[in-house]
Amino acid sequence: MLAIQDLAFWVLSVVAIVAALGVVLVRDLFRAALLLAVVFIAVAGFFVLLSAEFLAVVQVLIYVGAISVLFIFGIMLTRNVREGNLPNHLQIPAVLFPALLLVGMVIAAVATDWRPIPEAATDMVELAQTQSVTVLTEGALESGGFDSSQAREEARQSGLADLLIGRYVLPFEAVSLLLLAALIGGLALARSRGS
Repeated sequence: MLAIQDLAFWVLSVVAIVAALGVVLVRDLFRAALLLAVVFIAVAGFFVLLSAEFLAVVQVLIYVGAISVLFIFGIMLTRNVREGNLPNHLQIPAVLFPALLLVGMVIAAVATDWRPIPEAATDMVELAQTQSVTVLTEGALESGGFDSSQAREEARQSGLADLLIGRYVLPFEAVSLLLLAALIGGLALARSRGS
Protein backbone atom coordinates (compact mmCIF):
# COMPACT_ATOMS: atom_id res chain seq x y z
CA MET A 1 0.00 0.00 0.00
CA LEU A 2 1.31 3.42 -0.97
CA ALA A 3 1.91 6.00 1.72
CA ILE A 4 0.42 9.46 1.28
CA GLN A 5 3.87 10.91 0.47
CA ASP A 6 4.46 8.28 -2.22
CA LEU A 7 1.05 9.00 -3.73
CA ALA A 8 1.73 12.75 -3.66
CA PHE A 9 5.12 12.18 -5.33
CA TRP A 10 3.61 10.15 -8.16
CA VAL A 11 0.75 12.61 -8.70
CA LEU A 12 3.19 15.54 -8.78
CA SER A 13 5.48 13.60 -11.13
CA VAL A 14 2.70 12.87 -13.60
CA VAL A 15 1.44 16.46 -13.44
CA ALA A 16 4.96 17.87 -13.94
CA ILE A 17 5.78 15.57 -16.87
CA VAL A 18 2.46 16.10 -18.65
CA ALA A 19 2.63 19.88 -18.16
CA ALA A 20 6.28 19.98 -19.33
CA LEU A 21 5.36 18.03 -22.46
CA GLY A 22 2.49 20.43 -22.97
CA VAL A 23 4.87 23.41 -22.75
CA VAL A 24 6.95 21.94 -25.56
CA LEU A 25 4.18 20.55 -27.77
CA VAL A 26 1.42 23.18 -27.54
CA ARG A 27 1.56 25.76 -30.33
CA ASP A 28 -0.40 28.42 -28.41
CA LEU A 29 2.20 30.43 -26.45
CA PHE A 30 -0.31 31.61 -23.85
CA ARG A 31 -1.32 28.05 -22.97
CA ALA A 32 2.34 27.01 -22.95
CA ALA A 33 3.08 29.76 -20.39
CA LEU A 34 0.18 28.59 -18.22
CA LEU A 35 1.47 25.02 -18.40
CA LEU A 36 4.91 26.27 -17.40
CA ALA A 37 3.33 27.78 -14.27
CA VAL A 38 1.85 24.33 -13.53
CA VAL A 39 5.35 22.80 -13.84
CA PHE A 40 6.70 25.41 -11.40
CA ILE A 41 3.92 24.60 -8.91
CA ALA A 42 4.70 20.87 -9.20
CA VAL A 43 8.38 21.59 -8.47
CA ALA A 44 7.28 23.54 -5.38
CA GLY A 45 5.34 20.44 -4.35
CA PHE A 46 8.53 18.38 -4.66
CA PHE A 47 10.29 20.85 -2.36
CA VAL A 48 7.51 20.40 0.21
CA LEU A 49 7.93 16.62 0.01
CA LEU A 50 11.66 17.10 0.64
CA SER A 51 10.89 19.15 3.80
CA ALA A 52 12.33 22.26 2.13
CA GLU A 53 9.35 24.53 2.74
CA PHE A 54 11.39 27.71 2.36
CA LEU A 55 12.46 26.69 -1.16
CA ALA A 56 8.84 25.82 -1.97
CA VAL A 57 7.71 29.29 -0.94
CA VAL A 58 10.55 30.90 -2.91
CA GLN A 59 9.62 28.73 -5.91
CA VAL A 60 6.01 29.88 -5.78
CA LEU A 61 6.84 33.54 -5.16
CA ILE A 62 9.59 33.93 -7.73
CA TYR A 63 8.81 31.43 -10.49
CA VAL A 64 5.03 31.17 -10.35
CA GLY A 65 4.41 34.69 -9.11
CA ALA A 66 7.03 36.63 -11.04
CA ILE A 67 8.54 34.68 -13.94
CA SER A 68 5.28 33.15 -15.17
CA VAL A 69 3.46 36.46 -14.88
CA LEU A 70 6.31 38.13 -16.79
CA PHE A 71 6.06 35.52 -19.56
CA ILE A 72 2.28 35.85 -19.77
CA PHE A 73 2.57 39.65 -19.73
CA GLY A 74 5.10 39.53 -22.58
CA ILE A 75 2.95 37.13 -24.57
CA MET A 76 -0.12 39.30 -24.14
CA LEU A 77 1.82 42.29 -25.55
CA THR A 78 2.99 40.30 -28.58
CA ARG A 79 1.08 40.23 -31.84
CA ASN A 80 0.18 36.99 -33.66
CA VAL A 81 0.39 34.82 -30.54
CA ARG A 82 -1.99 32.22 -31.98
CA GLU A 83 0.26 31.42 -34.95
CA GLY A 84 3.15 30.24 -32.80
CA ASN A 85 6.77 30.05 -33.88
CA LEU A 86 7.75 28.88 -37.33
CA PRO A 87 10.32 26.06 -37.59
CA ASN A 88 13.90 27.27 -37.99
CA HIS A 89 17.43 25.90 -38.46
CA LEU A 90 17.98 25.42 -34.69
CA GLN A 91 15.79 22.31 -34.41
CA ILE A 92 18.73 19.87 -34.37
CA PRO A 93 20.61 21.69 -31.54
CA ALA A 94 17.31 22.08 -29.70
CA VAL A 95 16.95 18.29 -29.64
CA LEU A 96 20.64 17.45 -29.25
CA PHE A 97 21.42 19.56 -26.17
CA PRO A 98 18.48 18.35 -24.03
CA ALA A 99 19.28 14.76 -25.08
CA LEU A 100 22.87 15.18 -23.91
CA LEU A 101 21.62 16.74 -20.68
CA LEU A 102 19.29 13.78 -20.16
CA VAL A 103 22.16 11.33 -20.73
CA GLY A 104 24.31 13.22 -18.21
CA MET A 105 21.51 13.20 -15.63
CA VAL A 106 20.91 9.47 -16.09
CA ILE A 107 24.64 8.76 -15.71
CA ALA A 108 24.75 10.90 -12.56
CA ALA A 109 21.66 9.16 -11.14
CA VAL A 110 23.09 5.70 -11.82
CA ALA A 111 26.54 6.56 -10.44
CA THR A 112 25.21 8.19 -7.25
CA ASP A 113 25.22 6.23 -4.00
CA TRP A 114 21.55 6.46 -2.97
CA ARG A 115 21.87 4.81 0.43
CA PRO A 116 19.64 6.49 2.99
CA ILE A 117 21.10 8.71 5.68
CA PRO A 118 22.21 6.62 8.67
CA GLU A 119 19.80 6.61 11.58
CA ALA A 120 22.33 8.37 13.81
CA ALA A 121 22.61 11.31 11.41
CA THR A 122 18.89 11.95 10.89
CA ASP A 123 18.67 14.12 14.00
CA MET A 124 21.56 16.21 12.69
CA VAL A 125 19.87 16.61 9.29
CA GLU A 126 16.51 17.59 10.80
CA LEU A 127 18.23 20.06 13.09
CA ALA A 128 20.16 21.62 10.19
CA GLN A 129 16.92 21.97 8.19
CA THR A 130 15.27 23.94 10.99
CA GLN A 131 18.21 26.36 10.86
CA SER A 132 16.58 28.10 7.90
CA VAL A 133 13.84 29.52 10.11
CA THR A 134 15.29 29.66 13.64
CA VAL A 135 18.52 30.41 15.44
CA LEU A 136 19.71 27.28 17.23
CA THR A 137 21.23 27.32 20.69
CA GLU A 138 24.41 25.52 21.75
CA GLY A 139 22.38 22.98 23.75
CA ALA A 140 20.11 22.17 20.83
CA LEU A 141 23.08 21.65 18.53
CA GLU A 142 24.91 19.43 21.05
CA SER A 143 21.82 17.29 21.68
CA GLY A 144 21.35 17.01 17.90
CA GLY A 145 24.74 15.36 17.51
CA PHE A 146 26.99 18.29 16.60
CA ASP A 147 29.86 17.48 18.96
CA SER A 148 32.67 19.79 17.87
CA SER A 149 32.52 23.57 17.91
CA GLN A 150 33.45 23.63 14.21
CA ALA A 151 30.48 21.40 13.33
CA ARG A 152 28.15 23.61 15.38
CA GLU A 153 29.43 26.73 13.62
CA GLU A 154 28.96 25.14 10.18
CA ALA A 155 25.40 24.16 11.12
CA ARG A 156 24.68 27.73 12.15
CA GLN A 157 25.96 29.12 8.84
CA SER A 158 24.23 26.59 6.61
CA GLY A 159 20.69 28.01 6.76
CA LEU A 160 19.43 28.98 3.31
CA ALA A 161 17.17 31.76 4.56
CA ASP A 162 19.97 33.20 6.65
CA LEU A 163 22.30 33.13 3.64
CA LEU A 164 19.75 34.81 1.36
CA ILE A 165 18.93 37.50 3.88
CA GLY A 166 22.49 37.88 5.18
CA ARG A 167 25.53 37.05 3.10
CA TYR A 168 23.87 36.94 -0.34
CA VAL A 169 21.32 39.73 0.08
CA LEU A 170 22.86 41.88 -2.69
CA PRO A 171 22.74 39.17 -5.40
CA PHE A 172 19.23 38.24 -4.25
CA GLU A 173 18.09 41.85 -4.64
CA ALA A 174 20.01 42.21 -7.93
CA VAL A 175 17.83 39.44 -9.38
CA SER A 176 14.70 41.45 -8.56
CA LEU A 177 16.20 44.52 -10.27
CA LEU A 178 17.07 42.39 -13.30
CA LEU A 179 13.48 41.16 -13.52
CA LEU A 180 12.23 44.73 -13.26
CA ALA A 181 14.61 45.82 -16.03
CA ALA A 182 13.38 42.95 -18.22
CA LEU A 183 9.78 43.98 -17.62
CA ILE A 184 10.50 47.62 -18.51
CA GLY A 185 12.45 46.50 -21.61
CA GLY A 186 9.55 44.29 -22.69
CA LEU A 187 7.14 47.19 -22.31
CA ALA A 188 9.43 49.49 -24.28
CA LEU A 189 9.76 46.97 -27.13
CA ALA A 190 6.02 46.31 -27.24
CA ARG A 191 5.26 50.01 -27.18
CA SER A 192 7.67 50.80 -30.01
CA ARG A 193 6.09 48.09 -32.19
CA GLY A 194 2.58 49.31 -31.50
CA SER A 195 3.23 52.94 -32.46
